[in-house]
Amino acid sequence: MKERESFASRLGFVLISAGCAIGLGNVWRFPYIVGQYGGAAFVLIYLLFLVALGLPIMTMEFSVGRASRSSIATSFHQLEPEGSKWHIFSWFGMAGNYLLMMFYTTISGWMVIYFVKMATGEFQGLDADGVANVFVNMTSHQPGLMLVYMLLVVAFCMGVCAMGLQNGVEKVTKVMMVCLLIIVVMLAVRAVTLPGAAKGLEFYLMPNFHNLMYDAEGNFRLGEAIFAAMGQSFFTLSLGIGSMAIFGSYIGKERRLLGEALNVGILDTFVALVIGLTIFPAAFAFGVNPGEGPSLVFITLPNIFNAMPAGRLWGSLFFVFMIFAALSTVIAVFQNIISFAMDKWNWSLKKSVLVNWIVISILSLPCLLGFNVWSHIQPLGEGSMILDLEDFILSNNILPLGSLVYLLFCVSKRGWGWDNFIEEANTGEGVRFPKALRFYMTWILPFVVLAIFVVGYMQKFAPAS
Repeated sequence: MKERESFASRLGFVLISAGCAIGLGNVWRFPYIVGQYGGAAFVLIYLLFLVALGLPIMTMEFSVGRASRSSIATSFHQLEPEGSKWHIFSWFGMAGNYLLMMFYTTISGWMVIYFVKMATGEFQGLDADGVANVFVNMTSHQPGLMLVYMLLVVAFCMGVCAMGLQNGVEKVTKVMMVCLLIIVVMLAVRAVTLPGAAKGLEFYLMPNFHNLMYDAEGNFRLGEAIFAAMGQSFFTLSLGIGSMAIFGSYIGKERRLLGEALNVGILDTFVALVIGLTIFPAAFAFGVNPGEGPSLVFITLPNIFNAMPAGRLWGSLFFVFMIFAALSTVIAVFQNIISFAMDKWNWSLKKSVLVNWIVISILSLPCLLGFNVWSHIQPLGEGSMILDLEDFILSNNILPLGSLVYLLFCVSKRGWGWDNFIEEANTGEGVRFPKALRFYMTWILPFVVLAIFVVGYMQKFAPAS
């Protein structure tokens, strides 16, 4: 059997795993829900659930990957008891990776387009309606432009993976992640020094539990806010589709895995929190609602940069940051997809890259065309798009249920089992996974994950008020 590649350094493992977790959700969804649910008090609850929900399951994914030395393709086969059927999930998990890339590549292309538009000064002199029209025109009337940039994203990221784990994925991701961290700090420093930024800092850093518990109309919403925090802490780490297990399969036994999960979680959280230091002070400084939702990145922020001194420079840097955040995730997921074929069917790296390059380019078309040529297709009801269906299948189904599979696999006697998980997780030096958490992991956390799944459905299909 060919010896499995490994990371050249522990830093490479941490940065690449964090790169997979640090994605557009950190910049797009996190500021939106923080703004929607009242600021600092929501952030505190989010951090609590990140530790209670995200880190244990991430440790389990790392453990399954390291113990099996395999991707999701064969990891369950190797660790499950004889005669059990845990390995069936490997197909659903890999489907989740493809689904994510079916819309993530198009959105990543948008980031590159917007960097070009910002750097060339296309937004200068436009009013708020003009900025909004740029986005509408791109998505509704320029499928050819979006196709070119989507294909460039796929080609670049597949090219990185084709160079191998150490020479491609690790080297390129290291550079992108270091640049990403430098840029996000620069953006935050600029934002907090804007005139009028103090109100945004107060909103973001000073807990106001009344804003958490009640919306602007005075309606009680604490339960809704808690579930939003649970969901964000859960989904931000890209758990449930083997995207963390694959990187566990490339590392040695020198370090305990809870400590590695903590490092990844800290980096992911650092970026999310610091981008909040960019968006909220800037939004308050220019009188913009920070809870704008999906329009935040493509409409709200370009308007802010237009009004900011040297805004063209800062806007360009922001979209460079967004490109690195997007591409680090795409490269990480591509590595998982490529490894699946190599582990499952013994394909060569070259064959797996070439086949998946073609497959993902084709699978990305429905999302891209769903904004224009196929906009009449509304799979989840009036006003929905193909993107919404893809995201719903992934975010509301495969991610929570996949995380539940990993969780049950690691605590059940009919799976890999608690003793095997603890032995693997606590091999090496570093932070030890507490054995005292067995009851919580076995009898509480599975029901919490199941609740996230059920409430996600309830919120998705609740009748409009």
